[in-house]
Amino acid sequence: MNMHSLIQYLIFLAVVLLLVRPAGSYMTRVFSGERTVLDPVLKPLERIAYRVGGVIEKQDMVWTEYAASFLLLSLVGTLLLYALLRFQAHFPFADPVHLTTPIPPDLAANTAISFSTTTTWQAYGGETTMSYFSQMIGLCAQNFMAGAAGLAVGVAFIRGFVREKSGRIGNFWVDLTRAVLWVLLPLSFIGSLVLVWQGVPQNFNAYTNASTLEGANQTIPQGPVAALEFIENLGTNGGGFFNANGAHPYENPTPICNLLEMLAVSVLPAALTYTFGQMTGRVRQGWVLLGVMVTFFAAGIFICDRAEQRGIPQATIAGNLYYSATNEQTGGNMEGKETRFGIGSSVLTAVNTSNTATGSTNSSHDSYTPIGGAVLLVNMLLGEIVFGGLGTGFYSIILIALLAVFITGLMIGRTPEYLGKQVGPAEIKLVTLYTLAAPVTLLLLTAIAVASTLGLAGLTTNSGPHGFSEILFAYTSCLANNGQAFAGLNSNLPFYNVTTTIAMIVGRFFLAIPALALAGRFAAQGRRAANIGTLQTDTPLFATVIAGTAVIVGLLSYFPALALGPIIEHYMMTR
Repeated sequence: MNMHSLIQYLIFLAVVLLLVRPAGSYMTRVFSGERTVLDPVLKPLERIAYRVGGVIEKQDMVWTEYAASFLLLSLVGTLLLYALLRFQAHFPFADPVHLTTPIPPDLAANTAISFSTTTTWQAYGGETTMSYFSQMIGLCAQNFMAGAAGLAVGVAFIRGFVREKSGRIGNFWVDLTRAVLWVLLPLSFIGSLVLVWQGVPQNFNAYTNASTLEGANQTIPQGPVAALEFIENLGTNGGGFFNANGAHPYENPTPICNLLEMLAVSVLPAALTYTFGQMTGRVRQGWVLLGVMVTFFAAGIFICDRAEQRGIPQATIAGNLYYSATNEQTGGNMEGKETRFGIGSSVLTAVNTSNTATGSTNSSHDSYTPIGGAVLLVNMLLGEIVFGGLGTGFYSIILIALLAVFITGLMIGRTPEYLGKQVGPAEIKLVTLYTLAAPVTLLLLTAIAVASTLGLAGLTTNSGPHGFSEILFAYTSCLANNGQAFAGLNSNLPFYNVTTTIAMIVGRFFLAIPALALAGRFAAQGRRAANIGTLQTDTPLFATVIAGTAVIVGLLSYFPALALGPIIEHYMMTR
């Protein structure tokens, strides 16, 4: 790790940590109905939204009603986006000359579900497939609604620990409205203006045809990029306006843009730990969870940077390439990385976005070394516990904490409870369902793909361990609602459009619903007073237990698959 990269990592992490408290306090006020500086402007809009939607602000929901509302919003959003994509040619800004990729039913359904689940998995190139109308009205709108829905579910989950003997966890439509108006909309407006200042386009101009110095013809896409770019990161969505995503100079032209977009990805999910601490009255609990996140984040940065900076050893031994940093070069594995970002910014972006449900990239992950790529894969396999998706990542780490409480309680004879809420047989069944849903789905889909002709047909450039990693990475990304991909896999095939859709649905709804059910059970309980038999869960020791539980559960579930992919590929590379 060179000094420039180290300074960059430390600055990024320091800024995130500095913003956790103010951002977390702000979200506490927003979702607790307390006064904020934006109330004079937004309160009238909120009342209009409730009047139009027939929402009764003070009417809270039990978890089944909350989950049904969450599912309804996702279903309606998916159907509307599907219809828009299927009839894109009949809407404004249709450009048959440049939009050459057709949108058949399977791709339209995959894309619609992808954006309604914040996965934003893209089996297409944006500039050759989506019109300006589809990008702005369809994809951008879903980035707001899906991101806000995830945040709403995360806040409802927190209320399960706050409330007693009620069973009610809030009103989904109220939480959704406040998430959009008070959180996502103002931040996106300011962030998009900054991106425009930095050179990100926001126009509706026709594509520009230009001649290069060599005399070749070049088509330069235009479009309302800034509006989509910031919310895709802020809502932990990640779908790029262009096929190259954050590596495209129109999406990410400067280091300031790169830093701003990465902060947009992580600050709100990290700040939910402080929101949790404030709402429950146990701020130390929030700091413990944040400490676990930061530890995993730092470990991922260190391992991935070391792997990419080291490069491919046998190439150096053969005398073909020089990976050492000199005055003329940064050294390391620069394949698939933008020279304007280098290894430092590329690794920071890759680790940051793979820890969350954000598929933004500024480098080709398929070109990373086996260990570097494995870090990104493991980040997603851990289940969004490091910052994670907006709202969804928070309940992921809490469920790991509940599993840690249960296991530790059995080992030392302490009462399995967390924040005064008892973790009994019914609760641990929901935790187990959540824990098993991901590996069962992921490993089954991967096995079907590698054992079938239809699945292997997507491997256009690689086979062997790396081809296996490409398939495993695709399903992992979809299940984690992340959207990143190893580009060597052609996923725009009916087989992958269907199977990745299954992974996205499981990753969004089959994990969120058990979390909401658990919140409902906790909200119906009373609060047990702490006593001598209560396990202390706000200490560094318990933070270590949470981290250990996450690692052990991950290894037990996924180590054989990792061994068949990046681990064996690493040994083949270094032998």
